[in-house]
Formats: sequence, C-alpha cells, structure tokens
Amino acid sequence: MTALFRTLYEGAFNLFEKPMRMLQYSLGAHRMAWVFLLPNLLIFGLFTYLPILLNIWYSTTGGDRILLGDRDWVGGDNFATLFDCGSYLDPNSCRRDLFWRAVHNTGWFVVLQVGFMILLSLIAALILNRNIPLKGFFRAVFFYPVLLSPVVVALIWKWILQRNGVLNAGMDWAGMGTVNWLLDPSWAFFWIVFVSIWANMGFYVLILLAGLQAIPGDVYEAAEMDGTPAWRQLVRITLPLLTPTLLVVMVLSLIRAVQAFDEIYVLTGGGPGSATTLLIQYIYDVGFATRPRQFGLAAAASLVMAGVLLVLTLLQLAATRKRAEEG
Repeated sequence: MTALFRTLYEGAFNLFEKPMRMLQYSLGAHRMAWVFLLPNLLIFGLFTYLPILLNIWYSTTGGDRILLGDRDWVGGDNFATLFDCGSYLDPNSCRRDLFWRAVHNTGWFVVLQVGFMILLSLIAALILNRNIPLKGFFRAVFFYPVLLSPVVVALIWKWILQRNGVLNAGMDWAGMGTVNWLLDPSWAFFWIVFVSIWANMGFYVLILLAGLQAIPGDVYEAAEMDGTPAWRQLVRITLPLLTPTLLVVMVLSLIRAVQAFDEIYVLTGGGPGSATTLLIQYIYDVGFATRPRQFGLAAAASLVMAGVLLVLTLLQLAATRKRAEEG
C-alpha cells in the first residue's frame, strides 16, 4: 500500500514537472513566486478587494435598487447627510440622529469595554502567573468563553437576564424583587459591556500572561534581594516591561470593540429604543433590515467606520513593530 501511494505521489509530481519547468524557463526563476501566489491573490481580489471597491461605488449612489446600473449617482451626498449636524455632541440636532446615537453609543461602549477589559485581564493574568492551586484549570476557565460562538454567548445571557430568567428568579427567591434588565436603557447598556468582557477577556488574559512569562526572572530575584516590596516591583518592573504587550492588547481590543455586533444584536436587538444600537447594527439596519433599503447610506457609514479601523490597525502595526525592535 505504501509503495502504491509513493508511486502515485511521484507520478503526480512528475506530471506537473515539465509544464512548471517550461513556465519557469519562460518567466524566469525570480517571477515564479507570483505563479504560486496567483491563486491566493485571485481569492483575495474576488472576496476582499472587489467588495471594497463596490462598497466605495455604492456610497456614491442613491436609491434602493441593488444593481449599480439601476442606481442614481449622488456623489458625496450620503456623507453630507451623515455629517449634517448642528452639534455632533447632540444627536437630536443631526439629520441622521440614529447614526450619531450609534456613534455615541459605540464611543461609550469602546471606552468602558476596553478600559475594564484591560484592567480585569491584567489582574487575572497577574494572578494566574503566580503559583496558585489549579492554575491550569483556571486558565482554561478564563479562556473557555472565547471558544463559544457569540450567538451562543448572547443566548445564554439572555436566558439569564430576561424577565423570567435565572437572575430574576434568584432575586425573587431572595425577596429582592425583579428587574427588567434588558428593558431599562442603563441596565441594558451595562449588560452588553459586561457580556462582551466576559466573552472576550480570556483571549487578552493569555496574551498578557505570555508577556508576563517573557519577563526574565532574574530581574525579580535582584529586586527581592534589594528588599523591594511587591507593589513597587509591579510599578517599577512588571508594568514597564509589559507596556509593549499592553499596547498591543489595547489596540486589538479597540478594533474588536468598534466591530461589536453579534452578541449585542442577539442580546438586546439594539434596544430598548436605540440605547444599545452600535455602529455596525446601524449599518445593518439601514442597509438590510429596514425599508426602503438605503445601500448608499449604509456604505457611506461603513466607510466612516473603516477609516476609524484603519487608524487603529496602523496603531497596532506600529505597536507590533516597536515591540519587535525592543525584543
């Protein structure tokens, strides 16, 4: 069986050897790399670059027709509509008030989610980096939610938080009454931040844990010999040496927070009202969920968000390059 497999394997390679040699002879050895890259470039072009170009084109057209040939050219009117505001700090003064409410909600969500995510991830990583009982078990527990589908995460927490859910049942049994967690705007926003942190924190804990373990142990031994207290070791040694990793974690979490959609849409649907509507959901609602479908306006909003993500991505690349140079 092994001999047969080897014969077929060698035969397959010999079948392509002559055409590839002829191709190399005609193109030259230095151009052969493009031949092997061509399939991936075609896939990227078809499913990544072409949709980006179509999205830019859609952002300059109006109407609810899908085919570009049936759509009217409006130029930059979609962008002008989005940015037509008396005050960008007051969504009610904007022509597209829901867009700016989504922008404000996204801003607050990013600040709260990323801030608490980094803080809690750092605390968890510092604890898990110590010699504690069942350390491997707790690492797995922190990372387990990351393996779950965002829809599954949202459905679990919706089951817990709904009016007749587990949390209200426990509170009612304890004589504390019940709360409409997902129908009160303040509580609903709190829970989307909490659930997002719970679902994604394990990923950043592992990154920070890897950064902590990369710090040489000799540094801590020298500090202990000098009688340096633990809190000063944290401030003067751990945090400065962990700064490149923290920067990468911050940029990655920022990019992910700006794109938040699945968990929040399943958990609250953007409600109550527009209290938990973020930018991605606004784009989805305007382009697909409501009628008339305003593809051009949704495309323009997505390009605004893409600009923000581009800036965050450049920050990530700069942070990664800086870390590589320091390493």
